[in-house]
Amino acid sequence: MHSNLWVEEKFEDFLGLKFKVEKVLFSGKSEFQTVDVVETKGHGKMLLNDGLIMVTERDEFAYHDMITHVPLFVHPNPKNVLVIGGGDGGTAREVIRHPSVEKCTMVEIDGMVVDACKAHIPQTAGALDDPRINLIIGDGVKFVQETNEKFDVIIVDSTDPIGPAQPLFGEAFYRDVFSCLTDDGIVVSQGESSWYALEIQQSLLKVLNAVFPNNYLYSFSNLTYPGGLWSFTFASKKYHPVNDFNPARVAESGLDFDYYNAALHSAAFALPSFAQKGLAGLICNGK
Repeated sequence: MHSNLWVEEKFEDFLGLKFKVEKVLFSGKSEFQTVDVVETKGHGKMLLNDGLIMVTERDEFAYHDMITHVPLFVHPNPKNVLVIGGGDGGTAREVIRHPSVEKCTMVEIDGMVVDACKAHIPQTAGALDDPRINLIIGDGVKFVQETNEKFDVIIVDSTDPIGPAQPLFGEAFYRDVFSCLTDDGIVVSQGESSWYALEIQQSLLKVLNAVFPNNYLYSFSNLTYPGGLWSFTFASKKYHPVNDFNPARVAESGLDFDYYNAALHSAAFALPSFAQKGLAGLICNGK
């Protein structure tokens, strides 16, 4: 028997990405969103929240490498890291590969996402039981409001600015993030598509500029997101993501990567001209 099932992610009313599905592994509806895990023909297991592709086994390493290793190789000694969101577990998995990290707190609002990934996508969720990961099922916005902890690096691994992730794109949230970072802290956030979401990027960078002195955008290639070219924002109290990056640390770490490397680290901050023009005055790239 051959499956004729396809899953399609639609972007607004003019773009669709379709993937052949071999098997539905999990479907549920939490108080926040629908959660689905499917086995696809060409991309391995795939997680979708509200019908939007979050990760696939084929390309998840690109996203998780770039959201994690860029800030952790700029900060000279990251010991305490906070991940907000990231329910598939891939970001926390990469964080604890750094031997300097003593503790990684992960605050994910939707326990169904974590449970579904633990059951069906161990490639990303397999490290969530590591003793250095403090997994909290709760509201990341409330967590940064209330915590007294200080973090060296905060990673906002959120979905798009709709539904439960919407507050993660606001100024009040980033003022709380600033308060719970150390004096040389860094925050990296999911920064949307330069092709299709320029207004969201502008809005997020205006928020970051109101709070942080140094703000940048960097890009990477994502196989299964609309447009392929995707971004993260990098905001810091002190460090420049390229000038304060020592490429030798990457080789000395002994870590092996499938996407990230020292040359790509710096190159990721060289943006296409259309992105530079669209974000003029909002980013410090090239300075």
